This record gives sequence, C-alpha cells and structure tokens, in this order.
Amino acid sequence: MEWSAVPNWISAVAATVAAGSLILTLWQVRVVKTIAMMEFEDSMGREYRELVGRLPAKALLGESLSDIEHSESIDEFIHYIDLCSEQIFLRRCKRICDQTWEFWRQGIETNLTLVAFARAWNEVKDRSSSFNELRRLEREEFRSDPAVWS
Repeated sequence: MEWSAVPNWISAVAATVAAGSLILTLWQVRVVKTIAMMEFEDSMGREYRELVGRLPAKALLGESLSDIEHSESIDEFIHYIDLCSEQIFLRRCKRICDQTWEFWRQGIETNLTLVAFARAWNEVKDRSSSFNELRRLEREEFRSDPAVWS
C-alpha cells in the first residue's frame, strides 16, 4: 500500500500519537531530572548533618569554645567551610534548585555568625587563599545568588 492510499484520518491519528509520545517522553525526562536533583540535594543534606554532628554542641548553640576545644574541632570546621564552598559552587553550576539554595544560604549565613564558626572561618581566611566562593558570598552579605554570577 502506498502512503498516498492511506486515509487522511490515519495519518492524523499517527501524527497525534507521535506528538503525544514526544510530550510524554519530555515530561518523563523532566520528572527523572527533578527526582535526581532532589536525591542529590538530600545526599548533601545528609553530609551536612553528619558533619555538624561531629562538632561540639556548644558551637551549634552559639557559645564560645575554649582554645583546646577549638583546636580539637578546627578540622571539622574546615570540612564545614569546604562543604559551604561546594554548595555555593553547585548553585553556581545550577545543580541546586532555588528553594534548596535559599535554605542553604540562610544556614550558611546563620552558622557563620555563631561565635565558634566565625572564629574558625576568620582563622581559615587568614591562613588560606581558598574558598573564594564563600568569601564572595560573605562580601555580598549573603544576598547574591551564585547562579547568576558571571
């Protein structure tokens, strides 16, 4: 049978089915992408919780640490600062959604105002030239969005 012999309504149905299949496929890709992003963001959240679980409770409550406590915890604070920088980088690459970024941004800002975190962050800034993303976010008073940085 030649194509010219196929009734018009069959061609129309075939085109509609093809278009519907394409729309369904695009929708499925979007859903899979959203799920993957959520799972990735959740894994970063778990990493954060594990990390702060190793810090002294006093630090999380906004209290000062003794010099010994600070010295014993500085590695974990540096890991926290590195995690913050990674979160900023991921937002810059648009791998983090708006809502998650807003939670993370608020958390970074809040934690870095706590006495023990601020002490560790200031020490890291004085001793290292790394963590430029976090430095920039702090310079911009935690208000800019790395997703729009050039």
